[in-house]
Amino acid sequence: QPLDFETKKAYTFKVEASNLHLDHRFHSVGPFKDTATVKINVLDMDEPPVFSKPTYTMEVYEDTPVGTIIGAVTAQDLDAGSSSVRYFMDWKNDVDSYFTIDATEGTIATNELLDRESTAQYNLSIIASKVSNPLLSSKVNVIINVLDVNEFPPEILVPYETSVCENAKPGQVIQTITAADKDLSPAGQRFSFKLSSEASNKPNFTVHDYRNNTAGIETRRNGYSRRQQELYFLPVVIEDSSYPVQSSTNTLTIRVCRCDSDGTIQSCNVEAIFLPVGLSTGALIAILLCIVILLVIVVLYVALRRQKKKDTLMTSKEDIRDNVIHYDDEGGGEEDTQAFDIGALRNPKVIEDNKIRRDIKPDTLRFARHRPPAEDNTDIRDFINQRLQENDVDPSAPPYDSLATYAYEGNGSVAESLSSIDSLTTEADQDYDYLSDWGPRFKMLADMFGEESYNPDKVT
Repeated sequence: QPLDFETKKAYTFKVEASNLHLDHRFHSVGPFKDTATVKINVLDMDEPPVFSKPTYTMEVYEDTPVGTIIGAVTAQDLDAGSSSVRYFMDWKNDVDSYFTIDATEGTIATNELLDRESTAQYNLSIIASKVSNPLLSSKVNVIINVLDVNEFPPEILVPYETSVCENAKPGQVIQTITAADKDLSPAGQRFSFKLSSEASNKPNFTVHDYRNNTAGIETRRNGYSRRQQELYFLPVVIEDSSYPVQSSTNTLTIRVCRCDSDGTIQSCNVEAIFLPVGLSTGALIAILLCIVILLVIVVLYVALRRQKKKDTLMTSKEDIRDNVIHYDDEGGGEEDTQAFDIGALRNPKVIEDNKIRRDIKPDTLRFARHRPPAEDNTDIRDFINQRLQENDVDPSAPPYDSLATYAYEGNGSVAESLSSIDSLTTEADQDYDYLSDWGPRFKMLADMFGEESYNPDKVT
């Protein structure tokens, strides 16, 4: 068996040796055995420290102030030299940082605030080593249980909202409630339910505590009206049985609903408060749809009126700028009023469709015209009239981007003909007195070619 110097330092015992097979011839010589005393001294070996317990269990309340000592471990050096022992923590994870240990005394203290609801138990490893030989060490487990402190008040479990029928009777249970506590409730903890002081005087609802951690919400009046009040807010006070006692006030929302004779809820909508009796949801939707359609019609009407007004302004003020027509034919004089209509510049829409456009070349084919040869003795006047007539009746004739030059003046001119065809033979035989009868526009010519100041040599 293992030997321990600190338990027993020496062992003494006797050893006997004898022959197993004796010869009877030498039996008288005997005895044939011998006895010797053996003493064994156990030598002392350097051993690690030994803890007083195989495991340690400690307890501490949550929210204990930092630095509070919660327990201690003890280890001894049983060798003859009896060296002192030092303690330290075997760091395995971040959880170990919640505690510290004194290296000399072995006391364990809190290093951070503990929360029972977060971690309920901690498992630490403490190492003890000899000061004379730090390589010799031993380890022990320390279990720390965090005890609960009643720091949270109980609260109502869902639902926080319930309903009551309009035809409810007094004493009718409309909801059963229970509570929950964030603290680790000890066995046998009880919750109590009651109305707050301000709600006790209102004869609408009451709370009946069943003494089994549940309570019922009961009605206290005969019938409720949604049109008068749709929602009721009932403050319920809940207390626990731990020390110190914690309590909280929870507000329960009660909605008034329309029910049938069996108590089955049919409607809890807000529309019943504002609509008269008999007006359904479909009727409300139809009314809203009609209102939306009317609004759309009004918006479209206003938009069309604005667009029409804008078009009128554009036609009257901006048509000349936005609708430009180019005319490339030459004017025909004072009497030519059929060359083009000036009104087309103001509004191109007034151009009649049946009139032939004189500003562009028509698409019809131009037929070859047979022109009789002019005789040598044909008068120039007849020749020009003939050509004019041909052009007037020809729909494909100019003026489209062309200029026709005529050397014959019309009869409507005040100056009559200025062509050299009808002039006198010599310039000296010409009488220019008639220039004074042509008006102020020809005054300069009358002064230059008058009878008194006329000098053929000076005329250019």
